[in-house]
Amino acid sequence: MNWKKIFSNAYLFVESIAFSLGALKSNLLRTILSLLGVTVGIFSIIAVFTLVDSLEKSIKDSMNFLGSEVIYVQRFPWDFDDPNYPWWKYVKRPAPSIDDFRFLEKNLKSASGVAIFATKSGQILKHKNSSITNIGVQGISYGFDKISNVDMKEGRYFTQMEVSAASQVAIIGHDIGQALFPEGSALGKDIKIKGVKLKVIGVMARQGSNFLGTPSSDNSCLIPYGLSKKLFSSGRRGIEPMIGIKGREDDKGLINLESELRGLLRGSRELKPRDEDNFALNRPEMITNAISSLFAVISVAGGVIGAFALLVGGFGIANIMFVSVKERTNIIGIQKALGAKNWFILMQFLFEAVFLSLIGGFLGLALVSLITIIPQDTLEIILSTKNVMIGLVISSLIGIISGIAPAIVASRMDPVEAIRSK
Repeated sequence: MNWKKIFSNAYLFVESIAFSLGALKSNLLRTILSLLGVTVGIFSIIAVFTLVDSLEKSIKDSMNFLGSEVIYVQRFPWDFDDPNYPWWKYVKRPAPSIDDFRFLEKNLKSASGVAIFATKSGQILKHKNSSITNIGVQGISYGFDKISNVDMKEGRYFTQMEVSAASQVAIIGHDIGQALFPEGSALGKDIKIKGVKLKVIGVMARQGSNFLGTPSSDNSCLIPYGLSKKLFSSGRRGIEPMIGIKGREDDKGLINLESELRGLLRGSRELKPRDEDNFALNRPEMITNAISSLFAVISVAGGVIGAFALLVGGFGIANIMFVSVKERTNIIGIQKALGAKNWFILMQFLFEAVFLSLIGGFLGLALVSLITIIPQDTLEIILSTKNVMIGLVISSLIGIISGIAPAIVASRMDPVEAIRSK
């Protein structure tokens, strides 16, 4: 291995970088003006990507109350794939029932948890002379904590006996506890719902607000499912329950669970082979996939808009590089007369273009990072490593594309004619 040649080429490589930096520094005003286009372009593209990613994450986080790896049995589907399907057929479907729940709980083999629950919103909770309005009261079965996260701050979850006996007990959210019991713990105290006295056995941890304002445990009250049926009318004129089924970790995509669930429900409802399903199997992925598809389109649209700014910036860099080649023609001739290779001249101007573009890229990313420090209550804007890398890669490509033509022109100059130029 010829180490002398390697070190010589490395020295020339470093020297070409030094020439590039020196040229940029000597024409500082021109450098600043030429990188503005790249700065604006990178800012536009990465700002759009960052806002879209942050917005998508916030929306998906807002849907966390639906849980993950869960299938919900309901009358109506969430996606309505077939617009020609008569709406009245959905209405005529039987609502999920306690019998459906018990049948599935007994026979499902591919599930790690099964629960039935129903929510009545807009309720008033009272304690002595204090009250809180617009509360969601949720009647749940014993296994509800297996399909949805019930994070306890104080107290405990329901026992099997309390749920089976429809005992008058309740688990309240953080905000309810703060409103009704500001001076102490809510445990063991009584609250009233529709005039019925319930004993508080637990308080859930604070969840906080979310971007969409979707249901939060902070303003929720959990009670046994049987008690909710006594307090509120059920069926089409009242609250309609749904059944949630949690899948197993080894069942990727919940394929086995969905297949078994459909078969059991069709069998229990005595549907014939040619009969269509009279139930819907809904999954949170239906919503998140739709959200991802929507934001993918928005990202492309934002990228196209930013690409026009980058196009202007690229032409600006190319123009400046041609001017730089013209100004330094005599120096190029002297370098080639002293033995500089074509690749040395080419790399010198190509590095200059790439550095110029990267500086613009860094400035664009710096402007995006300023957006992330703006305080937001529900939408947290985060400049991800992925978007930073995208910005730097795009900047480098713009520099290479814009600088390659001027660099080739400079590298192919005849040294004698270059030295004679003025």
